[in-house]
Amino acid sequence: MLLGLPSTGLHSNGFSLVRAVVARTGASYGAPCPWDAPTTPTLGHALLAPTALYARTVLPAARAGLLKAMAHITGGGFVDNVPRALPPSLGARIDVATWALPPVFRWVMRAGAVVPGEMVRTFNCGIGMVLVVARERVGDALRALALAGQREVYTIGEVVASPGVEILNAELWNE
Repeated sequence: MLLGLPSTGLHSNGFSLVRAVVARTGASYGAPCPWDAPTTPTLGHALLAPTALYARTVLPAARAGLLKAMAHITGGGFVDNVPRALPPSLGARIDVATWALPPVFRWVMRAGAVVPGEMVRTFNCGIGMVLVVARERVGDALRALALAGQREVYTIGEVVASPGVEILNAELWNE
């Protein structure tokens, strides 16, 4: 099974595309954040939210032998990063309906007319770390993560017997 840990934002990825979107909209980095004004003062602050660090919450589960693999979702999104954690004969099926697309990604997608397929190839789309866990150990892994302080964990998909990454329900992001 694939467990997803939430990101805190862009995690420094896809900034060439983000800069193009900002230029396309005519927005200023110093302008009020278009989606999160009450908590983030400017667009620039929102785009530069610090990257989440997962070591503290993931290490106990790893040390307990509960994780088969991990993939940090950086540049290349799910499509490039998840396969690196798997043997070449295996792949992943990820259902993006299992978590909410955070507002920063929704803004980039809409303001830049970026299609969902490009979003999952470029950004973490709200999932900064993917953990591969044996189906029968998911409960144990969830408990270990919770005890280590990981508040949110999503079951986002599964490992499949064919290479590559299949993304399910990306069309929902267009709604």
